[in-house]
Amino acid sequence: MLKKLPLWAKIFIGMGLGILWGLVSVWTGWEEFTTNWVKPWGNIFLKLLKLIAVPLIFVSLVKGISSLTDITKLSRIGYKTIVIYIITTVFATTVGLALVNIFKPGDVFPDDRQEQYREKFGSQVETRQESAQEYEKQSPLHFFEEMIPENFFLAAGDNSKMLQIIFFAILFSIALVLIPGEKTQVVKDFFDGLNDVILKIVDMVMRFAPIGVFALMAALVVDFSGDADIFTALGMYMLTVVVALFLLILGFYPLLIRIFTGMKILGFMKGILPAQLVAFTTSSSAATLPVTMKQVTHELGVSKPIANFVLPVGVTINMDGTSCYQAIAAVFIAQVFGIDLTLIQQLTIVLTATLASIGSPGIPSGSIVMLIIVLNSVGLPVEGLALILGVDRPLDMLRTVVNITGDSTVASIVARSEGELEQNP
Repeated sequence: MLKKLPLWAKIFIGMGLGILWGLVSVWTGWEEFTTNWVKPWGNIFLKLLKLIAVPLIFVSLVKGISSLTDITKLSRIGYKTIVIYIITTVFATTVGLALVNIFKPGDVFPDDRQEQYREKFGSQVETRQESAQEYEKQSPLHFFEEMIPENFFLAAGDNSKMLQIIFFAILFSIALVLIPGEKTQVVKDFFDGLNDVILKIVDMVMRFAPIGVFALMAALVVDFSGDADIFTALGMYMLTVVVALFLLILGFYPLLIRIFTGMKILGFMKGILPAQLVAFTTSSSAATLPVTMKQVTHELGVSKPIANFVLPVGVTINMDGTSCYQAIAAVFIAQVFGIDLTLIQQLTIVLTATLASIGSPGIPSGSIVMLIIVLNSVGLPVEGLALILGVDRPLDMLRTVVNITGDSTVASIVARSEGELEQNP
């Protein structure tokens, strides 16, 4: 019976049982047992996904780009991908800004809780502030400078250096395209075989997904069992973020899919659901990439060359959920401290959040450091970050769902524009 269930159903069951186990653990005092014996299985699943993220990005990009023998087509696809990613990110930031001004969650935050949160999360704020200060001291061209790896193997050993891996993969692929085919056929055949091996590893890892999701959710419930008051005190803020993110997942992306691809919305949502569930439990778009790649090609009908190019790039530069959240968080902190932001300042938040989201690593809570840059851009106190750190983890899970849904949407749109979207995969 269970073997016949689709992957998304198994993951849903694992998620539900994980929440139930976590609640039972809290009620019966099994927190230590869950932390010591259940949580490690979730960490193992997360490590397996991260293990194949870097080779998958490199191999899929090389295979995808080298198959585009026409350089003009490559540049056209690259242009479309980046432009659409930027447009969706700006829209996501604007949605967040609009909702936080409508709901005004910061106006209901109790004053007596501010000091409590500063004391509890003060050390974390200082650590992230130091990282942000180092980032801000750099040249305006530092972002482009950081794209170039000094050593590819060192970059490949660090999941936060995805942009460097992508740069080398694109450089390597373009060189393959420019050299006559007969001289590089052996190299292309090697990457074809390597890609098949990696995809088989993805299949093997995903068999473990329901167990990994169960363990991650159980551990999350246990970790937050002592902080239930956080959800009460910051409920309005969380509601604002959740509403904004769901508007993107259930409204904006399905609308784009329907208009620009003609695909049925229900078919799109069902096809991408397993990747969304993995993204939700891992909070890492980079770790979810293997699943996203599989669902987009097998279920949505996007050609492999398009998916192999658009999706890895999206992991690095398309962070719609992150930019939406950063806009809400910045204005929320301003409201808590009684600071009125002008229209120019709010437009600055849109621009800064869009640019900062591009540099956010696709790893859990990677956007927190970038949020400090957004706060500094309009002169908001970074100490306010302590107010939202306590609830960042569950919101980070949902932000990741938005990010990978956006990646899948853009991949489908680009594929349709190039005539490489299969209508009945």
